[in-house]
Amino acid sequence: MHFVVKFFPEITIKSNPVRKRMSRQLKDNLQRLLRQLDDRIVVRKDWEKIDVIAPDAVAHLGGRIEEVLAHTPGIANFSRVRQFPLGDLQDIYEKTLSVWGEHLAGKTFCVRAKRTGQHDFKSLDVEQYVGGGLNQNTQAAGVKLKDPDVTVKLEVRHDKLYVIEAQHPGLGGFPLGTQDPVLSLVSGGFDSTVASYLTIKRGIRTHYLFFNLGGRQHELGVKEVAYFLWNKYAASHRVRFVTVPFDEVVAEILENVDNSYMGVILKRMMLRAATAIANELEVDAVVTGEAIAQVSSQTLKNLAVIDSVTDTLVLRPLIASDKTDIIRTAREIGTEEFAANMPEYCGVISVKPTTRAKIEKVEKEENRFDFTILDRAIGNRVMQNIDEVIEEVNGEAPDVEIREEPGDAVVIDIRHPDEEELDPLELEGKPVETIPFYRLNSAFAKLDQEREYLLYCARGVMSRLHASHLLDEGYRNVGVYRPQKRHAKAPEDTQT
Repeated sequence: MHFVVKFFPEITIKSNPVRKRMSRQLKDNLQRLLRQLDDRIVVRKDWEKIDVIAPDAVAHLGGRIEEVLAHTPGIANFSRVRQFPLGDLQDIYEKTLSVWGEHLAGKTFCVRAKRTGQHDFKSLDVEQYVGGGLNQNTQAAGVKLKDPDVTVKLEVRHDKLYVIEAQHPGLGGFPLGTQDPVLSLVSGGFDSTVASYLTIKRGIRTHYLFFNLGGRQHELGVKEVAYFLWNKYAASHRVRFVTVPFDEVVAEILENVDNSYMGVILKRMMLRAATAIANELEVDAVVTGEAIAQVSSQTLKNLAVIDSVTDTLVLRPLIASDKTDIIRTAREIGTEEFAANMPEYCGVISVKPTTRAKIEKVEKEENRFDFTILDRAIGNRVMQNIDEVIEEVNGEAPDVEIREEPGDAVVIDIRHPDEEELDPLELEGKPVETIPFYRLNSAFAKLDQEREYLLYCARGVMSRLHASHLLDEGYRNVGVYRPQKRHAKAPEDTQT
């Protein structure tokens, strides 16, 4: 079993030293990945291509080899081929017939040949001779030069003939490890996962940074999608997954920052933390999934104010992308289902968020923020190798009971006070307590533990996350109240 791998065109136009370095890196990456399948698979590089040769004993791994080649950055396309010593035109026809003869029955076809080296025939001669022979000596429906059912592809390289059995597109981009690393802020939604994929595709070793705003299920979900991205597209290089507990930071913002500036200031706090961790990892840039005007914090004015908090380069691969394009890419790379079912957690929801933040106002609001809380969050960060996080993902999360009727339980409305005031929860004859989510962890311990409690929020997301967290803490008298008829506007993704 023989595969011929072609370099992404941008690699081939580089200077000779850069091309050598990039092609060597791609060869090393493929060796590392394919060795995990079987160490008998051979990877060889020359100036024009990479050959992947697997002995007959591992023919059953052909599909898995193709998966690796399809998802490794730096490859324009790859072909499964039969290699033969080069003979005359009659010999080329006979070798092609042995591969393609049975597959042309009832189908129109054409022959396309490429040639490298010195020969006494031209590519057109090969196409005409082989095409005529196949047309006369198979059950083909005839030659059709435009839009045939089958295109028989041949390559003549010096003294070798390659009959191509199948050709597949590659991922494109540059080989992973040819560019400096970055730290990507991920929330598990569409934007941050697609942004991370795009940096991987460009050959950038991409570490992951997750700001945990209070939910174990969300953290496990983000770890799962980060592992998926790494394992599918970037497993040739180990990276880190960093979790920063940010619930206290969110609570401090909610308590002390003007409502309209909460989103911008939260992003600035995240960027401060990302800068500290990037420095620790010796990374020179951070990546976000922000796109112009997708949400209120992502206007040009607000992004400029957010970026002013750091000297670290902030990359935004999606800055001019439409949401439909982002979702389509997520579908293509396999993260759509993750994102669509990710338990989002929005820690800061401004009723009237500013779209034109002023740095003077931001700094005034931040003067009321206790920065020891941010320092503590950074100090409590957890750093893991990406291949270790799946062990947690495979662990069991506690089951959260969800009810449509409260029964005898006390319902706790955990929404932000501004949201609760706009749409109060009223249950006829049933007790309702209001405890904002950012105070719940400390307040729950003071409640009557002989009672049963159901948490409520507009979307049922924060309530499930906090109920799961309380179950983790050992409480067994907590669940979620999720009535059928209450609806709320989806909050913005604060982590992209």
